[in-house]
Amino acid sequence: MSKQTCLNDIKPGQYGVVTALRSGNSMRRRLLDIGLIENTVVECLGRSPGGDPSAFLIRGAVIAIRAADGDGVLVRVS
Repeated sequence: MSKQTCLNDIKPGQYGVVTALRSGNSMRRRLLDIGLIENTVVECLGRSPGGDPSAFLIRGAVIAIRAADGDGVLVRVS
């Protein structure tokens, strides 16, 4: 069974699959540009000491995403 949540809720070491983007115009474009499209597998690698931003492995690249931006990315976690 899998549940849908936002990107920020993935803990380090967990994987998720992108199901939708709810972000606005320019942020949506940036997220699409880094490869966050539907069915993309994303792994949380870790969080900064303050908890924001978090590092994610997306299509072979490590990308830091702020919590405010990660809220707009829906993922399915199994």
